[in-house]
Amino acid sequence: MDYSKYIFPSDGTMRLSDFKTDDKNSFGSQNSADEALHQGVERLSEIQDILYAQDKFSLLIIFQAMDAAGKDSTIKHVMSGINPQGCNVTSFKAPSAEELDHAYLWRCMKVTPAKGDIGIFNRSYYEEVLVTRVHPEILASQKLPIDYSKVAPDHSLWLQRYSDINNFEKYLTNNGTQVLKFFLNVSKEEQKRRFLKRIEDPEKNWKFSEHDVEERKLWDEYQTAYEQAFLHTSTALAPWHIIPADQKWFMQIVVCQIIIDKLNSLGIEYPELTSNQLENILKGKHMLLSE
Repeated sequence: MDYSKYIFPSDGTMRLSDFKTDDKNSFGSQNSADEALHQGVERLSEIQDILYAQDKFSLLIIFQAMDAAGKDSTIKHVMSGINPQGCNVTSFKAPSAEELDHAYLWRCMKVTPAKGDIGIFNRSYYEEVLVTRVHPEILASQKLPIDYSKVAPDHSLWLQRYSDINNFEKYLTNNGTQVLKFFLNVSKEEQKRRFLKRIEDPEKNWKFSEHDVEERKLWDEYQTAYEQAFLHTSTALAPWHIIPADQKWFMQIVVCQIIIDKLNSLGIEYPELTSNQLENILKGKHMLLSE
């Protein structure tokens, strides 16, 4: 499968609306894709074991999406075979008082993955150029040198933050942390269907929030904010992948395979043992057999 068509180009040749939300590629149905996902999860488990053993690279996976696009379910299914010892999932909600006393990247920086680990951000520092751009009143609590609650934020603020983010991701990459960024691209019609399902299914009522419906009214504003973020932060080192999300099963296959391809591209292998380590292994074996 050619996954390059899901990469958002930074040259201004495409709009977010150019990306399909309902693509299924060659898969006719979910049943035809189940085995592909199963194999992908198994392969991801194998290669994560090598990543953890080598202890040289780490992988940061970022998920951004409109509400009900399927971030939680994608993390649950795609990462189902991952050893929890080498993986950490962080969900970013509204910042705490402590976090507001630091620069906006601080709370994300301190939970980036260690060598050998996979870190998953369910939402991320990109909220600072997404929800904050749609709701600039949030800036009033961020204790910035300029009070943007009184002066409407102009493009310079967002350009400054795009630059911060690009530099941060370059810093991570230069130090061995590969960055994978996924936007789960759900249509407005499919979001409505999923919201209604949450209301009509008692077991899903807990997922529903009136706030989500209020935010839905700002759909166009969010699409603009996302598009601008992708245009300025989809880089050669860390491109944005725009994944069709109307069919969750297809979305999960694509995300899984892109993660596998990224890890494969690192050329990671189990660490080669030294002569002393090999000698200790033989000594250990002899001691066990002689009991």
